[in-house]
Amino acid sequence: MTTEQDQSTTEDRPDKATSSTTDRPIASGDGRSASFAVSGTDSSTTDGSNDSGPYIDDIAPRRTRDFGDLTRASLSLLMAAVVMVFAVYLGGMTRGVESDAHTAAQAINWLAAFPSTVLTQLATIVIVIIVLAQLLLAREWLQAAVSALAMFAGYGIVWVISTAISSLNDAALPMALVSAATSYGSELLPDIYAGMASFLTAAGPRRTRSTVKWSWNILYAIAAVMVVLSWHSVTGMLVSMAAGRTVGMLIRFVVGTQNKGVWGKDLVAVLSSIGLETTSLIRHQEPGIGHGSLSATLDDDLAEGSRIYDVETSNNRRFIVSVIDAQTHTVGYLKQLWDWVRFTSVSIRRDRSVRDAVQHHFAMLLGLHNIKLPAPAPYGIADTDESAILVLDAHTIEMPANLNTLTQADAVAYMRYLSVANRRGYTHRRITPDTLARLEDGTAVIAGWLNGDNASGPANTALDKVQLLALFAALIGVKPAVAAARESWGDTTLTALAPFIQKVAVPSPTRALVTWDKQLLKELRDHINTIIDEETAESAEPVTLARFSWRSMITMLLVIVAVVVVFTQLKPEEIITALTNANPLMAVVTLAFGACGWIGSSISLGALMDRSKRDNTGVFMSQVAGGFATVSMPAGVGPAFVNLQFLRRSGYRNTPATAIMSAALVVYYAVYFSMLVLIGLFTGRNMFSGAIPTNTLVLVLGVVVVVLSIAMMIPPLRHWVTRRLMPLAKTYINQLLDVLSQPRQLTVSCLGALFQNTTTGLAFWAALQAFGYSSNPIETTFVFMLAYALGSAVPTPGGLGGVEAALTFAFVAVGVPQGVALSATLLHRVVFYWLRIPLGAAAMKWLDRHNLV
Repeated sequence: MTTEQDQSTTEDRPDKATSSTTDRPIASGDGRSASFAVSGTDSSTTDGSNDSGPYIDDIAPRRTRDFGDLTRASLSLLMAAVVMVFAVYLGGMTRGVESDAHTAAQAINWLAAFPSTVLTQLATIVIVIIVLAQLLLAREWLQAAVSALAMFAGYGIVWVISTAISSLNDAALPMALVSAATSYGSELLPDIYAGMASFLTAAGPRRTRSTVKWSWNILYAIAAVMVVLSWHSVTGMLVSMAAGRTVGMLIRFVVGTQNKGVWGKDLVAVLSSIGLETTSLIRHQEPGIGHGSLSATLDDDLAEGSRIYDVETSNNRRFIVSVIDAQTHTVGYLKQLWDWVRFTSVSIRRDRSVRDAVQHHFAMLLGLHNIKLPAPAPYGIADTDESAILVLDAHTIEMPANLNTLTQADAVAYMRYLSVANRRGYTHRRITPDTLARLEDGTAVIAGWLNGDNASGPANTALDKVQLLALFAALIGVKPAVAAARESWGDTTLTALAPFIQKVAVPSPTRALVTWDKQLLKELRDHINTIIDEETAESAEPVTLARFSWRSMITMLLVIVAVVVVFTQLKPEEIITALTNANPLMAVVTLAFGACGWIGSSISLGALMDRSKRDNTGVFMSQVAGGFATVSMPAGVGPAFVNLQFLRRSGYRNTPATAIMSAALVVYYAVYFSMLVLIGLFTGRNMFSGAIPTNTLVLVLGVVVVVLSIAMMIPPLRHWVTRRLMPLAKTYINQLLDVLSQPRQLTVSCLGALFQNTTTGLAFWAALQAFGYSSNPIETTFVFMLAYALGSAVPTPGGLGGVEAALTFAFVAVGVPQGVALSATLLHRVVFYWLRIPLGAAAMKWLDRHNLV
C-alpha cells in the first residue's frame, strides 16, 4: 500500500465522525486470550505490541452445519423416488437407455472377461485408501472416523432398502432393479455405490480435498462400466447412489464440516492485497456469547452469518471487516429462493455465492452514498475460495434505535429516508425492527441493504413502504403511523399502498413484536380508506403478492384427499338402492335432524365466544364447513381445525382461540359421555362392555408416560420444555379454565351439545323408520352413540369404513335385520357425511370470501 493511496482514502473520512469501536477493550488483560494459532504457529503477541507483526485476537472457525447438506440430502432422496417411479411405470425408457449404453460400449467389451467383483473391490480399495490417507496425514481424525462410519451406514441402508423392496408383494419394482450381478433379497441393489457415495460425501466436500474429487470420478467411471456391461442396472445404480448420498449428507450435517474460511494471518494477508497494512485485528465478541458469534449486527450493516473484526492500520485508520464464509451463506440463499417461490409480481434477488452477495452489498452502499444518503462507507472488498470480505469505515457505523422511544417525528424521518432511496430506484426488501438505526448525531438511518436492489419496479417500492408503515403502526400506533406517512409520502402515494397491505408483505420479525396485533393490518387499511371516497375504497382489490399460502396449500390438500376418498370409497349402487327404497318423508326427517345438528354445534361454540366477536351466521357456516374438513381428516379433527381457524379470524389470538376450541370439545365429549352413562343406566344396555379397548388404552398411556419420563431425564430437553412449553401450557390451561368457569355460557354450550348429540342419534332412528323398522328412540340413540364412538376411532377421514361397519354390526346385534341396518346406515351417512361435502365446500368458500377462515 502506498502513501499516496493512504492520503487519498483519508480525505474521504468525515472529520467529526468517531470510531464505533473506541469503547471496546482491546488489551489482553480483559480475560480473553490474545493469542491464537494458525496451523500450529503462534501469530500474535500477548501484549499488543507490533514488534513481531500485527496484533491478532482471533480463533479458528468451528465446524459448521451447512444447511445446503440437508437440501442435497432431500434432492438425493427425491431422485431415488423418481428413479423408482420411472423404473415401474416407464420401464421401456430405462431399458432403452441401457440398450443404448450397451451399443455404445463395444470398445470395452474385453472387460467382460473380468469378474464384476474384481472391478468393484479394486475401486473400493483405491477410493478408501487415498481418501483416508489424505485425512490422516492432515490429522483430521474426526473426519476420518466419521467417513468410515458413513461408509458402514451406506452399506447398511442399501441392505435395508434391498430387503424391503424384495419383500413387496408386487414384483414390478424388484424386477426393474435386479441385474446380472445382483439378486433378490438383501443383495438386490449394488452396495458399492451406496457405501462409497456415503463415504465420499462425509469426507467432502469435494472442492476442499483433491482425493475426494478424484474418487468421485473413479466411482462414476465404475458405474458407467458396470452398467454398459449389464452387470448393474441403471435404476439399481442410481437408487443405490442416491441412498448413499442421502445418508452421507445427513451424517455430514449432523457432525458438521470444517470451515475453510480465511482467518488470522491469512485474513491479514488478504487485507494487505487491497491496501490495508494491518497493525491490529480483533474479533468482535458479544457479552454472554463468547467467541464465534455470527449474529447479525449493525457493525457490518446486518450481514447475516458474518464474522466481524475491528482492524487498525499503520496509518491509524479504523475499519470494520466483515467475513462471510461459503458454508454460512447457504441459509441466506435458501431464504432468497423461498421468497422467490413464495412471491409473485415482485422481483427477488438470488445471490448464489458469497462473492455475489458481498459484491452486491458493496454496490448498494456505494449507491446510497451516491444519492447522498447516510450509510456505512465501504472501503473495498476481497474474496478467497471459501470467504468473501467486506471492509467498512469504522467511523460511519450506525447505532441501533431505541424502539421504545420512537415518536411520530421519528417515523417521518425514516419514511423520508426511504422515500429518497425509492425515488432513485433503490428498495430495501426487508425492513424489520433491527433495520431502524441512528447516527451519533441522531440522524435516522435505515440499515441492512444487503437484500435490497436497484432499478426496482413499483411493486417492490410499494412493499418497502408497506413494511415500514406496518412496522411503525406496531411501534407507535396506527393513527400516528398513518399521519407520518401522509406527511412524508402524501395522500396519493399512501392510498395507493392499500392493495399491498397484506400479511405476506410484512416480515416475520415485525409480526413477532409484542405490540403486533392480527387486526393491525385491517385497522391500517381502514384508516387509509378513510382518506379516499367509499366507492374507490370498495373497488380497490388486493394485489396478488403470494404465489401460494399455507391456507391455499391446506385447502388444496383437503380437496385432493376428499376427491380420493369420494372416488375410492363411494359405492353409488348401494347408496342409490338404499335411497330408492327409503320412505321419502322419513328421509326428509333424517335430513332435518342433520341440519339440527349444525344448529346445536353452533350454539355450543357461539356460547363460549364474546358477544362482540360473535357473528352468528359465521358461526353456523363454520359448523357447516366442518363437514367438508371431516372428509379429509379423522372424525372430530376436521371440525376442530375449522373452529380454530374461524376463532383466529374472528379476532382471537392463538392461545385464547385454542382454549375456546378445546373448551367446545370438552363440552361436546363431556355431554356425549354423560348421555351414554345416563341412557345406559336407564336402558340396561351393556352388550358392548367388552368391546371397549381398555387394556390397549392403558398400554398406550403407559408408553406415553415412559417416553415423557425418559425425555425429561435429558437436561437440554427438560430445560426446553420448562422454559418454552410450560409457560404456554400454563397460559392455555388458565384460559381454558377461565372459559369453562363461566356458568351461564357453559350451560348454554352444554345445551347446544346436548341438542346436537340428541338430534344426531334421532336421525338414525328416523333412518330406521324410513325402512319400516320401528324402535325405541332412546335405546336407538344409545346404541348409535356407542357404535359411532367405536367406529370413529378408526384413523380414516371421518371414520370412513369403521363407522359404517360399527353401526351395521351394532344394530344387527340388537335385533335389527341386516338389510335394514345396512340401508339405514347408508342413509344416515349420506346425510351426515356425503351430503356435507358439497355443502361444506360452499360454506368454506363463503367463510373465505368474508375472511373468516
